[in-house]
Amino acid sequence: MSTATPLSLEAHRSPGETDAHRRLRGLLEQGLPLTPRPWCTLAEQAGMAEEEVMACVRRWQADGMIKRLGLVVRHRRLGIQANAMVVWDVPDERVALVGRRLARETAVTLCYRRPRRLPDWPYNLFCMIHGARRERVLAELTAIVERLGLDDLEHRVLFSTHAYRQCGGRYVQEGAA
Repeated sequence: MSTATPLSLEAHRSPGETDAHRRLRGLLEQGLPLTPRPWCTLAEQAGMAEEEVMACVRRWQADGMIKRLGLVVRHRRLGIQANAMVVWDVPDERVALVGRRLARETAVTLCYRRPRRLPDWPYNLFCMIHGARRERVLAELTAIVERLGLDDLEHRVLFSTHAYRQCGGRYVQEGAA
């Protein structure tokens, strides 16, 4: 993720955009409905045809307004209680390669680069590893370090202690959808 401010969906309101389009944006922020035909369900809720919904989403993707559609997994409900953010201090000339290699690991669910905040925070590469128990996560990390030959890199393991909120981005004003 970048440090840039999220792009406002309101800034993309084009001339001729209908209230149905605005409703569709609000509905998409809530996630796809868990129905056999989610695009059809969205179309009914937005007052549009299913083909129009799909065309809007494709257009918004082509315009860059929607970068990706993703899934928010409530992993604690699935019994995955140990969530570790592993922070790495990787030399700048190696960070892209190490990041790509970590991202290919099946146990790594998220991997990204951030700028260091010296002198207090020397870490520039971050990855998440989830597991049922801390011991399993630590064992997986040890295996990754050995497999990728990363034992020369300083890193810390930060386990989450509480989940406050998990959701996708919100850009349509409350009550506007």
